[in-house]
Amino acid sequence: MTTMSKIEQYTIIAFSENAVGLLNRITIIFTRRHVNIESLTVSESSLHGIHKFTIVVNTTQDMVQKITKQIEKQVEVLKAYYFTKDEIIFQEIALYKVSTDALLKSNMIETIVRESNARIIEITPEYTVIEKTGHEFETSKLFAELNKYGYVKQFTRSGRIAVTRSNAELLTEFLNAREQEQLQLVRN
Repeated sequence: MTTMSKIEQYTIIAFSENAVGLLNRITIIFTRRHVNIESLTVSESSLHGIHKFTIVVNTTQDMVQKITKQIEKQVEVLKAYYFTKDEIIFQEIALYKVSTDALLKSNMIETIVRESNARIIEITPEYTVIEKTGHEFETSKLFAELNKYGYVKQFTRSGRIAVTRSNAELLTEFLNAREQEQLQLVRN
């Protein structure tokens, strides 16, 4: 099996203007190609007025290249890139709501929380909220540990957030190169 046809996990990062309907148009690109989005997070980027889409998919390199090119064809998208796990630093955040009664009656929860480097962020008489930041397998492991004792009342996990291993935001490099090209055109 070639690397172009081997299914791997990719993270697509797209930079765009904040436009109504863009998220829908981007998700349609995946739907048309029958590629499931495993995780999707949208937020402001480090550049004022520019938003960042972080999308996780399991697909082939050939397909992720095609999808990335299609995303870039959207008018509001400035640039899109795709990365393997080794090319980015990424995390997720998970919240677990457990019964405060169970927390107080069992030292197991405290041990599990300490060993997983999680933290307690809210305690009420009825419930306690635990927060864990890490990779998906780490947040899933904590869920499994807490849930095997029936402690988990609610659970949620964010989508992936990621930064590249490059020194600067890749979009900054792209915009600087584009500005230089425009200056050259004006000079000529």
